[in-house]
Amino acid sequence: MDTESIKKRIVNNVYHIDAAKKVALHKHPKADEVFYCLSGHGYGVLENSEEELLHGRAFIVPAGVMHALRTDSELLVASFLLPLADA
Repeated sequence: MDTESIKKRIVNNVYHIDAAKKVALHKHPKADEVFYCLSGHGYGVLENSEEELLHGRAFIVPAGVMHALRTDSELLVASFLLPLADA
């Protein structure tokens, strides 16, 4: 396993989402995604369920699963796209 190659393919971002922002359901076929709540309150959305996001909580989405984020106020999250090791 080439760990250096995997490290180079990790993508990280920070997103500010407010009540007006609509994040469409989408998926990442070859990467898991982890959202870590930095501040605020919102929800990690899956096709048929939601998980509450509060400061210090993570929302983990396996590769290929439809997901989005939503909030009724303000939400600040760090996002990490983690490539599948065998992809």
